[in-house]
Amino acid sequence: MKNMRSLVALAFGAFVCGAAEFVMMGILPQTAADMGVSIPTAGNYITAYAIGVCVGTLMLVFGRTTPPKKLILIFMVIVFVGNALSAVALNSAMLIAARFIAGLPHGAFFGASAVIGKNLAEKGKATQAVAVITTGQTVSNMLGVPAGTLLAEYVSWRVSFAILAAWAVLTIVLVAAWVPFVVPIKDAGLAGQFKFLKAPGPWLILGAVLLGNGGVFCWWSYVSPWLTGVGGWSSAAVPFLMALAGFGMVLGGMAGGKVADRWRHAGAAGIGQAIGMIGLLGVFLFEGVQGSGGDGAPAAQVGTALLTLWIAFGLFFINPPQQLLMAEAGQGGGELIGGATVQVAFNLGNAIGSAVGGAALNATAMDYHYPALSGVPFTALAVILLAVFSLRYEGKRQQS
Repeated sequence: MKNMRSLVALAFGAFVCGAAEFVMMGILPQTAADMGVSIPTAGNYITAYAIGVCVGTLMLVFGRTTPPKKLILIFMVIVFVGNALSAVALNSAMLIAARFIAGLPHGAFFGASAVIGKNLAEKGKATQAVAVITTGQTVSNMLGVPAGTLLAEYVSWRVSFAILAAWAVLTIVLVAAWVPFVVPIKDAGLAGQFKFLKAPGPWLILGAVLLGNGGVFCWWSYVSPWLTGVGGWSSAAVPFLMALAGFGMVLGGMAGGKVADRWRHAGAAGIGQAIGMIGLLGVFLFEGVQGSGGDGAPAAQVGTALLTLWIAFGLFFINPPQQLLMAEAGQGGGELIGGATVQVAFNLGNAIGSAVGGAALNATAMDYHYPALSGVPFTALAVILLAVFSLRYEGKRQQS
């Protein structure tokens, strides 16, 4: 693939954004203890990042005439500041503010990088180019998040953020050296950037992203206690199982990109959502050690590991086609906003899924099967929305 160095440089940025988002879930106990707050209060560190993602999209609104490469460099400077401040946070309020700053460029980065990837891709390989970039995010879940969790366990959670800050600096160097100049998108004016949202198609995609991700995160938010309580794994094994999940995400992202380039983009995303839905049903039906009195622990461990791998594969199978669908939907001046809205919907899905899964746990006396069941209707609706979009829009495109 041409321009691979440029895509790799952007993948480094995707890595630091993905790790900064998800590492807090693995280091929350240590961070809460050091900050002197409860675990529920420490959940604000996750929420602050998600809010930053949503607010930060506005940077694209006012930076629409800025070359995408320059935008990426600005975003990485902000990533550096946010993670450096997190590493030296003196109290909980400062850490919340630092997490908010770190989240600001997240969605905007993926919006701008999708535009660059599409411009640099060979004909017919745009989705695969975007998949290479988003692979950085999946690798962060395979390596970065488990490594951060281990650092928090044996050294300090602050080291995790210090390394992310250094990684942002490395990304700045690589982007400056390897990513070529790409012309800014067409300036459609302030309101013109959002014109594409007047059509129903983009809302079908965003609805699928929000619902599908929300459905998976009903279960994913509580994957650690599910692995220990249902799978019989020790807590020390969880980081390695997260690495296995990250490996599934890498495979899913690359597979999703290849399928989408050979077939319908929304159709490929629908396949990924269906994979996730089947996995959630499997989690609900899988009894594990809870149903075997502990005698079937080896089988429970294998089963929970495979289900984790399966759902992780489906979760990122959908990423490249949906990212590209929204960049395409925004053509004519809204490409940056279109790509960024995927990450906004993704993070809103995180918040909704976590809340719904928590409610399912409270309603079932902490039965870790039911968060997965509560997510099934969400993923089913996502499949339907993508099927409607594919038949309504992509079917016409193929016939013409």
